[in-house]
Amino acid sequence: MRVCLRGLVMLFVAYWLSCLSGRALAASAGKLPDFVIFLSDDHGQLDSTPYGARDVHTPNMQALADAGLTFDQAYIASPACAPSRAALLTGLMPARNGAEANHSYKREGVASLPEVLRKLGYLTAAFGKVAHGKTDVKNHGFDVFDERHTAAFVEEFIKNRDKSKPLCLFVGTHEPHVPWPDMEGYDPAKVTLPSTFVDTQETREFRARYYTDVTKADTLLGEIRGLARKYLEPKNTLFIYTSDHGAQWPFGKWNLYDSGIRVPFIAAWDGVIKPGKRSSAMIQWPDLLPTLIEAGGGKSPEGIDGRSFLPVLRGEKPTHREVIFTTHSGDGRMNVYPIRAIRTDRWKLIWNLHPEFAHTTHIDKALAKDGGRYWLSWFERAKTDAEAAAIVKRYHERPEIELYDLKADPLEGHNLAMNPEQANRIKELRGRLEAWMKEQGDQQVVYNEPRLLSDAASTKPGENAGADSAPGKKKKK
Repeated sequence: MRVCLRGLVMLFVAYWLSCLSGRALAASAGKLPDFVIFLSDDHGQLDSTPYGARDVHTPNMQALADAGLTFDQAYIASPACAPSRAALLTGLMPARNGAEANHSYKREGVASLPEVLRKLGYLTAAFGKVAHGKTDVKNHGFDVFDERHTAAFVEEFIKNRDKSKPLCLFVGTHEPHVPWPDMEGYDPAKVTLPSTFVDTQETREFRARYYTDVTKADTLLGEIRGLARKYLEPKNTLFIYTSDHGAQWPFGKWNLYDSGIRVPFIAAWDGVIKPGKRSSAMIQWPDLLPTLIEAGGGKSPEGIDGRSFLPVLRGEKPTHREVIFTTHSGDGRMNVYPIRAIRTDRWKLIWNLHPEFAHTTHIDKALAKDGGRYWLSWFERAKTDAEAAAIVKRYHERPEIELYDLKADPLEGHNLAMNPEQANRIKELRGRLEAWMKEQGDQQVVYNEPRLLSDAASTKPGENAGADSAPGKKKKK
């Protein structure tokens, strides 16, 4: 059922009252903890040493993992920057907070984390890419915000802040978002390519460039963590590293495969989180809002999509969610391909709402601007190589329903949707997904004019790319 305006107003009144009721708890709990959350931009979970990578240098991520808790099953709400970050800061999924397509923002009147923490006595600050641009970060209500996010700039703020208040500090780097820099310290011949990649020299070169940017993000992470340990009390500081979604590679960003929605999430908190631990608990980005509120002495708001995983951080519970729902609604005219998915610990069902659309992104349409030279090499290889042709075809053409056994097929390479033995499972999972979408008020909006598979030009690199990156005109399904 679509949530009416009156219902939303009542929901957020209740939200505020439940949060404010936690002020008494905060006052009685002694000194409140500081929070430092470091966000990278477009970093896939598997592309760091804490998650098994051996060809990328991330010593600071590894050091954080050694000192704290590494979540193996951390997911975002939507694999594009704006909707992912809005869900993080509101605790609401995209259809409910208003930021569905990329380059869109939360609805007016939707409460954000900084507003709630301020009522609990916190000073809130955001440096770098935390929300989606200057206007968006202002709308979320941070006390202090600036696009600058160098270690020197952050240090000046931490030293001169109002120390009478507990601190919630977000620092967001643009790395490893495209464009990727020149290679530094990486040999293209030695990088490991995922099975969904076409192995060309250009692919290896851009993979090395991407790794260079991952290492740049890791370096800044280490600097910010060093500042936190220098100026804040380690035993009273929760430090978190995570990323907004997977990297800008085919089947990553803009997709609901795990390479698009599963992200690194590492938390350290001296004296609270035991060092060197891992968790298989399923958590999601909207969960961070109620988690920080509870850690700050407040009461987890009712009626939101996020759920506090503070008991998991404290080692009191081994599990959190049983199911994850994710959505994607598009990114300007480059990517007009709405998708919904449901994921359990073992199974994932993906519903491509319009399989008649060609799946396209900045990768194959923006080309030179976003490092698409490697995509041209895939397109050319596909003319003579059947394996490359199959990968390119899968990139552009998707069936309506995809089903994956994640235990047997963690890389989601074998769609079981046509297997008659899976008919009941598909019916059950799709029913749960559709019921959730109805509860969310998901209108299945199509943003911008799609490219149809029937139009041969739609799958040619750079064809009809256009320049628009805004959400564009809405059309219902």
